[in-house]
Amino acid sequence: MATPNLHLMQQARQSLEGKWGLAIGTTLLYTIITGGLQAVTGFGFIASLVIGGPMAYGISKFSLLLSRNEEARLEQIFDGFQNFQRNLITYVMVVCYTILWTLCLIVPGIIAALSYAMTFYILYDDENISPADAIDKSKLMMNGHKLKLFYLCLRFLLWALLCVLTLGLGFLLLLPYMQITFAKFYEDIKEDNVV
Repeated sequence: MATPNLHLMQQARQSLEGKWGLAIGTTLLYTIITGGLQAVTGFGFIASLVIGGPMAYGISKFSLLLSRNEEARLEQIFDGFQNFQRNLITYVMVVCYTILWTLCLIVPGIIAALSYAMTFYILYDDENISPADAIDKSKLMMNGHKLKLFYLCLRFLLWALLCVLTLGLGFLLLLPYMQITFAKFYEDIKEDNVV
């Protein structure tokens, strides 16, 4: 039986105890790199697409290790560049599939994004899996769990609105909290699936 979202959030806070500084610094660096590239006009979209996969892998690895109370280090967000091609192909596939579903309507796009949400955690846990197989496994894992993840995202959206009232400073705490909670979500549903 799936763990309630509130309990996953509590588990994430427990994993972050004594590691908030590391999590904030790592998430801030990740956000500056990925967000900064998207803000650059001209080649920014292409550059963010090229590094998006390796960086998504890296933040997923960092988040999983921290959530598992294993050794998590800031430089792990760059580990995705060690298998650059696989992570790039995976990211491009996820982005393209999500865009194509969004072109149908917004709701199918949201459903697709939720279906692919576990892809980079799966890539970390199985170094030999292909991009297409990781996406397929994510879709299988998310069967019956998409609505639960959607509710979790809505909960964080409400927190994000409150962060705006702090002139954005609240995001320093919220973003790492979200990353670790999503990693806990993956660990929870992984127990019911063969990855």
